[in-house]
Amino acid sequence: MTSDVPATSRPARARTIRQVLEWMVVVGVAVVVALFVRAYVVQTYFIPSGSMEPTLNIGDRILVVKLAYRFTSPATGDVVVFKAPPAEAAQCERPAVKDLVKRIVGLPGQTISSQGDVIMINGHPLHQNWPHINPLGAQITMQRIPAGHYFMMGDNHPFSCDSRVWGTLPRSDIIGKAVLIFWPPSRFGTI
Repeated sequence: MTSDVPATSRPARARTIRQVLEWMVVVGVAVVVALFVRAYVVQTYFIPSGSMEPTLNIGDRILVVKLAYRFTSPATGDVVVFKAPPAEAAQCERPAVKDLVKRIVGLPGQTISSQGDVIMINGHPLHQNWPHINPLGAQITMQRIPAGHYFMMGDNHPFSCDSRVWGTLPRSDIIGKAVLIFWPPSRFGTI
């Protein structure tokens, strides 16, 4: 039985098949690595609302480090992405979203309240050394933040639906720390 393929082209055909297979393996490995990185290391997010203005504007794209709190605890002032609380959509009168971004203003065990436009932590004014918009808007009812929970607020205080409405956030719902605005290029910088 004879082959229709000349003997001289068999090595070329085998080489082409091997190259195609190698590229398929490279692309497959790249896809797996990209999925792993997105699931466990870093992820990008789009800012759809003005609740974090002036820190984050509508249309900004941010980079979130998911491993940020692997060996450390979230701190006051950190901007974090987290799973939206179940009651958030109904209480904030907007379509349900999967994830939100806000700033941590209260830590587990602290007592938080407000007096006028001032956020009070353990009876002392919170020094907000980050950009924010006053007036405070909805007041903060005096409460002790439960263990393992955080009090979240948007920097655009009067227009943010946050822990003042839907309560404290469990640590387990924090996805990661927002560290960088990468789009648009005019706003590139750390958060």
